[in-house]
Amino acid sequence: MKYIKTWLAVLGLLAAFILVAPAPAQAAPYCGITWGSLAKSAGTGTSATINNVRAGQHACFDRMVVDVSGHANGYSVGYVSAVTRPGSGSVVALRGGAYLKVVVKAPAYTEAGAASYVPANRNELVNTAGYSTLRQLALAGSFEGSTTLGVGVRARLPFNVFVLDGPGASSRIVIDVAHRW
Repeated sequence: MKYIKTWLAVLGLLAAFILVAPAPAQAAPYCGITWGSLAKSAGTGTSATINNVRAGQHACFDRMVVDVSGHANGYSVGYVSAVTRPGSGSVVALRGGAYLKVVVKAPAYTEAGAASYVPANRNELVNTAGYSTLRQLALAGSFEGSTTLGVGVRARLPFNVFVLDGPGASSRIVIDVAHRW
């Protein structure tokens, strides 16, 4: 009889805990990220030229930066099944589970036709070894005033794109890709 009373007491406490326990709270977005993975575009073309591409790691995302000599605000960024070279249409081989096509509406050549951005290896613009999300950055090409870059990422993840002015008269187009949803 003593065991039955003990078990009933335990069951009563469990029932009370379940009834009184608060409902689970709505999960907050990871690191406050609410970007989504749909294509993003803005701005218009410019005669300012691209002069560098670089990348960095942050706590919640990996960042790619396109440096432009002058004011730039035009871009188009979105996930694609394959990134192709402008003009020829040949596919750019990229590592990763998903591919971002980044079109910066600025050339990588001067008005005289000389290259303004000459990477050591157009298929490996930045060493992304050890990055959480970025797998590869490649220069697909610059054609008719726009420059196309291929970004291999771990998976189709949320991303954000924005323009920063400076330093000086230069500007930067920034692409952040979240580490996870």
